[in-house]
Amino acid sequence: MPVEREHPKQERYKRIGQLLLEKGLINEHQLEQALEEQTLTGKLLGRILVDMGLVKEDDILQVLGSRAGLSVVKLKDIDIPKNVVDKVPASIAKIYTIMPIAYEANLLTVAIADPMNVAAFDDLRFTLGINIKGAVASEDDITEAIGKYYGVEGETIQDVLGIFGEKMEIISSEKEPTDIATLQELASRAPVIKLLNMILLQAVKEKSSDIHFEPFEQDYRIRYRVDGVLYEVARPPKNLSLGLSSRIKVMANLDIAERRLPQDGRIMITIEGKGVDLRISTLPTIFGESVVMRVLDRTTVSLSLDEVGMLDDMKKKLRFIIQKPNGIILATGPTGCGKTTTLYAGLREINKIEYKVITTEDPVEYDIKGIIQVPINAKIGLTFATSLRHILRQDPDIIMVGEIRDAETAQIAIQASLTGHLVFSTLHTNDAAGTITRLIDMGVEPFLVTSTVEAVLAQRLIRKICQNCREEYIPEPEILEDMGISAEVAKTKKFYRGAGCVKCNNSGYKGRTGIFELLVLNDEIRSLIIDKAHTALLKNAAVESGMKTLLEDGMEKVYSGVTTLEEVLKEAQTAIL
Repeated sequence: MPVEREHPKQERYKRIGQLLLEKGLINEHQLEQALEEQTLTGKLLGRILVDMGLVKEDDILQVLGSRAGLSVVKLKDIDIPKNVVDKVPASIAKIYTIMPIAYEANLLTVAIADPMNVAAFDDLRFTLGINIKGAVASEDDITEAIGKYYGVEGETIQDVLGIFGEKMEIISSEKEPTDIATLQELASRAPVIKLLNMILLQAVKEKSSDIHFEPFEQDYRIRYRVDGVLYEVARPPKNLSLGLSSRIKVMANLDIAERRLPQDGRIMITIEGKGVDLRISTLPTIFGESVVMRVLDRTTVSLSLDEVGMLDDMKKKLRFIIQKPNGIILATGPTGCGKTTTLYAGLREINKIEYKVITTEDPVEYDIKGIIQVPINAKIGLTFATSLRHILRQDPDIIMVGEIRDAETAQIAIQASLTGHLVFSTLHTNDAAGTITRLIDMGVEPFLVTSTVEAVLAQRLIRKICQNCREEYIPEPEILEDMGISAEVAKTKKFYRGAGCVKCNNSGYKGRTGIFELLVLNDEIRSLIIDKAHTALLKNAAVESGMKTLLEDGMEKVYSGVTTLEEVLKEAQTAIL
């Protein structure tokens, strides 16, 4: 598997940039810009420089080839024999972005866009069982050749399991090895590497947010979370679980022999030319280690307020609020509802050269150009409160605190606001009004809440109807009653659902969007807060002043054909009760 850890990777790209500098193809400023873009997107530096129009692709290839001592090839000029193509399965070619071009005397020559990716060559030798020689070709040429010789679909996880068959039974279930050498050998076996490659490839294709490796007494289950819903994709032999977990640990640079304590790690890989960040969590269970990979595909995340699903009138209000010089703006909702993505989107809108923006997060999910980001590390005492206290000494204009978890963090955030800073943060509450009550319950004085909090944005993520199989239908009377929609009103509206098709895995849904409610503090609401009014009173006052609830926002998306009644009912139940 192409393991590219951040520090060595960044150094390598700087050396390539230095070669381009020495040839006079780019200048220092252009290289700095390209390196910043590479940090944000995870793309190859050469591809970024070509896309920016600074150098020609041939120049990049010549520099890469010269530095690695490899020849440069034009795949469009080569007719690759079928027996050579068959040496590399489609899944391997796609996940490593390589193309076999020649085979002779047990030596396979493969074209690769990043010839310095030594781990890829090592993995190919292990997986294919033959010697590998590299050649340099452009990423676009390789991708085009893969499509030409392998087709679009390629292998599936089930195909891989079928091909290896009994080879998957690679260890005895009676006594698992504990020494590091044996575990490393298990992690490098071809069935393990190939299966994990296929799992990651399919996860990225299906836009999964998480991959779950779950050991049970008699079997081993792999599930993807797509659009917030888990579904099973494979059940490899139980005896493969140790090999897979060991392989993941090797890639994440974790302690391969430690299976008694949880571990956290990170893997940076490139799949089909896209930079993918994998956050790894291992958890010991009675039947082995449960491993969860959080998939952060930087090419699919949308860090723009125009893309999160917010309606125009609410978006206009939020844009006005985030332009204020000081105050606190809070996003609230359950874990995984998109709070951080929305705050990122807001930060990007106001991230200008004249402002210093610092965030403190657990963990830092996406690198944002021009913003200083501080990862929380509780093991060494770097908590949100500690980090925030030191951030204030850095003279920032705008601060984002990943989460207000305790009274100390809340008090420091409030003091930061009172001293002229604009503060973004998140809490876990059911709705916007409940956030005000939560702050007071944490020990924040009501007069400080009214002096600092400008707005609270509550949100949920709902699945969107698959546009390929969307159809109009008449909902059941029961669901209409649950949503508070009368039969008369229902007759004037159109309702849609997904019939189910190949593109949406017959679920009827494809992708997700947000539903929101934005509580903007005014004089009436501030007066109620001073009087420590109940959450219901705060919510009623906000609605009377024009706040659209989660339910109302969701219903607008139902009537416009974006989602279904069932999705809104599931995610906005607190607004109905």
